[in-house]
Amino acid sequence: MRPEINNNLSIIGVPIDLGAGTRGGNLGPDAVRYAGLQKRLENIGYNVEDKGDIPVNRREAVTVEGSNLKNLNVVADVNEKLCTQVSKVMDEGRFPLVIGGDHCIAIGTISGVLQHKKNLGIIWFDAHGDINTAETSPSGNIHGMPVAVLLGMGHESLTSIGGKESVINKDNFVYIGSRDLDSGERKAMKELGIKVFTMYEIDDMGIKKVMEEAIKIAGDGTDGIHVSFDLDVLDPEVAPGTGTTVPGGMGYREAHYALELIAKSEKLVSAEFVEVNPLLDHVNKTAKAAVALAGSLLGEWLI
Repeated sequence: MRPEINNNLSIIGVPIDLGAGTRGGNLGPDAVRYAGLQKRLENIGYNVEDKGDIPVNRREAVTVEGSNLKNLNVVADVNEKLCTQVSKVMDEGRFPLVIGGDHCIAIGTISGVLQHKKNLGIIWFDAHGDINTAETSPSGNIHGMPVAVLLGMGHESLTSIGGKESVINKDNFVYIGSRDLDSGERKAMKELGIKVFTMYEIDDMGIKKVMEEAIKIAGDGTDGIHVSFDLDVLDPEVAPGTGTTVPGGMGYREAHYALELIAKSEKLVSAEFVEVNPLLDHVNKTAKAAVALAGSLLGEWLI
């Protein structure tokens, strides 16, 4: 028996890797589909529809001279379209499950959810902070910037997606599994007072206590919880097929248990799984992990 979330679920693929520095993440949505995502969710009891993929005009991508924002035009366009699609899915009373693609797509996913859930809690599973701006980013890759954008910091073509009022509340945002932060990100996190559970806290406190606190931060007084799950939060032994692996990540069962606790909270309203890169994977291992983890998040129980 699964917790009550929403019987009707829509999958949205976003085949973009232009926000990242490594190519191949654009193949992630199909890799996750091939790993059996729809069948897995249907077996849990969901009425699943696959909306297909958001179109990505790769050939039009440019980096404006003097800018530290790579492929800004296409990244902004894709996220605008994704925002509209996510909002439409929620208009229809369905649960949006977005599969990427690199983590820049969180801009569009969450902006779309904010059209319906103004006071949204967010649990962000990631080895990285993703809170850089053009001024602090050492790479110019926009997949390292979505949290900043969603807080209203960054280029107007990104912060305007979904409307200027589509911003998240830092007090209901929590990181899980951080272990590789740029200096500008550490500074921003401290100044903003965002709650960060690094791998040290997970080791020290245990995943149960960490998740109980995370769910309280993201769930208390909000309209629900969005989960943004970057596969690089997992240890590379578990998920080798992602572009920015960092040793010492979450274990397989640790991640499942974390997502199971979110499912049991019955506060989940939307989710995304990102940064699956089959070009770097072994026999689709990382995509299969994403499918299994999606099952746990959406209430798959053994008995």
